[in-house]
Amino acid sequence: MEPKSSGIKTLGIKLPDELHAQFTLVAQLDGLSLADALRRAVEEYVARKRAEGDFAARAAAALEEIEREAAARRDAIQALFGSGTPASAEVKTTSRRKSGGQG
Repeated sequence: MEPKSSGIKTLGIKLPDELHAQFTLVAQLDGLSLADALRRAVEEYVARKRAEGDFAARAAAALEEIEREAAARRDAIQALFGSGTPASAEVKTTSRRKSGGQG
């Protein structure tokens, strides 16, 4: 088992046998490990997408949706605990239960 490194994610992908064989051969001919070849492919894909004309607008729309969802969740939490009481303090006071005969 590999130790977890911060800032690094591991991907597992499934490829058809024929594509895997081709990918392995291409990486080998370029003197790259499969991991390095895959990293380069992902970097090139991200760069190509970033250069697309509508990509920035789509990213901005996704960011707006994230902000809307976060605001809705924040409002839901405030509705649960009241806007004047910090959620952590309210949880601590309401989560205590009487022992009720244990002992």
